[in-house]
Amino acid sequence: MIRLACALALLVAAPVQAQQAPPAAERPVSLTLRPAIDRPGTEFEGWGTALAWFANVTGGWPEPDRARLADLFYGPEGLGWTIARYNIGGGNAADTPPYLRAGGAVPGFWRRPPGARGTDWWRAEDPAMWDWSADANQRWWLDAIRTRVEQPIFEAFSNSPPWFMTVSGRVSGAAKGTDDNLRPGQEAAFATYLARVVEELERRHRIRFRTLSPFNEPNTDYWHAANRQEGAHWSPKRQAAMIAATAQALKARGLATIIAAPDETNSHLFVEDWAAYPPAARALVGQLNVHSYDVVHQTAVRDIARAAGIRLWMSENDTPLAKDPEDFEGMASALAFAEHVVLDLKRLEPAAWIFWQAVEELSARGGRPGSNWGLVKADLAAPDKGPHRLHVTAKYWVMAQFSRYIRPGYRLVPVDDMDTAGALSPDGRTLVLVHVNPGLHPRRLSVEPGNGWSVEAIVTDATRRTQRQSGQVAPPRSVTTLVLRRLG
Repeated sequence: MIRLACALALLVAAPVQAQQAPPAAERPVSLTLRPAIDRPGTEFEGWGTALAWFANVTGGWPEPDRARLADLFYGPEGLGWTIARYNIGGGNAADTPPYLRAGGAVPGFWRRPPGARGTDWWRAEDPAMWDWSADANQRWWLDAIRTRVEQPIFEAFSNSPPWFMTVSGRVSGAAKGTDDNLRPGQEAAFATYLARVVEELERRHRIRFRTLSPFNEPNTDYWHAANRQEGAHWSPKRQAAMIAATAQALKARGLATIIAAPDETNSHLFVEDWAAYPPAARALVGQLNVHSYDVVHQTAVRDIARAAGIRLWMSENDTPLAKDPEDFEGMASALAFAEHVVLDLKRLEPAAWIFWQAVEELSARGGRPGSNWGLVKADLAAPDKGPHRLHVTAKYWVMAQFSRYIRPGYRLVPVDDMDTAGALSPDGRTLVLVHVNPGLHPRRLSVEPGNGWSVEAIVTDATRRTQRQSGQVAPPRSVTTLVLRRLG
């Protein structure tokens, strides 16, 4: 019998390390799952993606194409995601020559009056200076998700202020990547812009933005004006000022939306930002967001969240294997991605895990050379009318090994194996173990939960996609999900 406070003995084969050793499947070693007795595991809220660029393109495609994508990610027969991060665009000036990547020019909701000059013309209180028809493509996804998910969680986030609030006049960053790009004194104006967009989109789309993240990967050195995407550098001091301004703007509009921060690119910069915030700024943050593009100091972020009593999200990641040529069916990047997810769940213990761009550009059409970014690849530069061919990659099916089985409300539980993540259902009757075997030999996953339990194995490898199999052997170079259910 499995109890939350008891250890579950699992027998898992170790990989062969020498030619003289017995085959891996014959050498089981003890692996123990140890649910915390004094502290329940993190309650998991779900999986999702940032909408942003791919939604800015695909939301304008013909209904069959965009509906298929929405079903792939948010449908019950797809990945079953429940979370979406909506990108509030800054928007370049209309006379700025196009230079952002496909989908990257997310429209802003401001309207520049005829004859307006300079950068000080915008007045938030003037209805004529708002354009609520903007960003129709990304907004289509808000409705598509709302109709597919029973209890969706929406977060709004910003990559850059509108161009007229910036130092450089561009939404891709300042002239130097280490310079803040929000003009001094513009915090209140930018915060008002964000809060007003949240309020209006909630009303128009009958949704609720639970959180608002006012900046993205702020304390980095790569947001400069020549970038092909929106971004802005924020020193920790300016971050704190923006947090205070955002809290005031949300309060002024009577919004229940809470602030998420700092959405830093990795854990060690997160720690640096948080350490520099004054207590007043920390007190205004209701959710901690971190990206996992580096894995240094992840347990420090976990402990910061625990000490502060604040929910922690892993709010952005995608992990293709470096220099792995674009391959829709290959397992190399898929396995690297799976290992990264397992380690994020084990070290950060986040309440949510959010993919970056679920749909990415084909390498041949301007994507990163040899790129295996994304779960689905498509020609994002093609005309809206299409045709649109969707390439569902092996990474998509690896994602399914996690998101179809570790569901909202499950609690993460520690497992004494670096290749395995675990989660327990709210009623304690279902235990999910996701195991990554990146090696060249099979691993026997011999689970002995006791009488009254069934064990089901689901496998994705080079030839199978979330296929059920008999027995509990993790094939070479595979991801295997074991679902243990109490009978009766």
